[in-house]
Amino acid sequence: MELPLFKHNRPDRPVTFAQYRQEGGFKALEKAISGMSPTEVQQAVIDSGLRGRGGAGFPTGRKWSFVPRDLPGPRWLICNCDEMEPGTYKDRVLLEHNPYSLIEGMTLACYALGVRHAFIFIRKGYEKAAANLGRGIAEAKEAGLLGERIAGSDVSIDIDLHLSAGRYICGEETALINALEGKRPNPRSKPPFPAVKGLWDGPTVVNNVETLANIPAIVAHGPGWFKSLALNPEGAGSKLFCVSGAVTNRACFELPIGTTLGAIIDGPCGGMREGKKFKACIPGGASTQFLTAEHLNVPMDFDTVAKVGSRLGSGGVIVFEEGRCLVAATLNLIDFFARESCGWCTPCREGLPFVKEILARIEAGGGEERDLGILREHVKYLSYSFCALAPGAMAPLEGLLTHFEDEVREHISKRRCPFKGQ
Repeated sequence: MELPLFKHNRPDRPVTFAQYRQEGGFKALEKAISGMSPTEVQQAVIDSGLRGRGGAGFPTGRKWSFVPRDLPGPRWLICNCDEMEPGTYKDRVLLEHNPYSLIEGMTLACYALGVRHAFIFIRKGYEKAAANLGRGIAEAKEAGLLGERIAGSDVSIDIDLHLSAGRYICGEETALINALEGKRPNPRSKPPFPAVKGLWDGPTVVNNVETLANIPAIVAHGPGWFKSLALNPEGAGSKLFCVSGAVTNRACFELPIGTTLGAIIDGPCGGMREGKKFKACIPGGASTQFLTAEHLNVPMDFDTVAKVGSRLGSGGVIVFEEGRCLVAATLNLIDFFARESCGWCTPCREGLPFVKEILARIEAGGGEERDLGILREHVKYLSYSFCALAPGAMAPLEGLLTHFEDEVREHISKRRCPFKGQ
């Protein structure tokens, strides 16, 4: 069965507007505008089982349903393309090949939510993706599929691009809203949630690029078709997996939800590089727990991965081979999170540098047995931070202590990293 997100991709260049139209692009929008009510579009998304592809995996249609219909004033849609987590690059790949699925998906979402004006908040370094989107928006307006009176209807919708300031915290939805308003990008206290009081105090929905790019296929083919793409009943649709690390082919692949971890590595990734054995991976971006060789048969869907103690997250799979030091790998990730903390709350501001210091000491050969207990305490204590940055940062550390405690102890007992020089 043809999967929806990469179906328009060309190997060497972006799809053109004309090619996208010839291959069925914007048919879903025309179908919705001419024959479906906003409520019917929203119900189709609910029935499809689509879950957010940015990391949290929250049901998309349910998130839309939180927007009150009776509040006066404008409401807003924001597409989050501030893709800054290590190991995650799927949205960039999607937009560099095809910006039109996102544009059509956002227009459909605006129609369903009653939004007149939407924004794409995009990472500053994504110049090619931003250029594709700017061109695509202009082409859609020229064709009467965006802007005033879409497709001859009474519906008018505009989309604007906004370049991020380039900090990881801007990917947290309320920090993103503050950044879009020109404020310091600190997370906001919740409640009120953005669905009630978000951008400029209006009802606001924030969705990820991949999430919104799925909407045209759901509207065009129906919720049942979308559900049938998954390989197991727990999932729905396809998923973009961006794989990096110790595999032969490091790239972004669209696969059915429920494809096993081992099938991803041995299939499109071409197996482990240089004949190495699989040791572990981070399955859903840097803020998820390690999976080990015993998890190679785990279907990659939100619920199943959660049951084995990790998260599907963004689908950013970072693969480590045998002989790779996971203390050093975890230290590298904690270093990133400590640097990217906005400093708004004490657990994150003070806790992450302290955890980094302990891991660095263990890796350098100066660790002590008591450090294990201190690290476990911080996995617990940093869950009380203001937003999800610190708990996410603790996920790889928790995975390290759960699955590779012996490796940490070996560092401590030998007073050196046992993998150096390999």
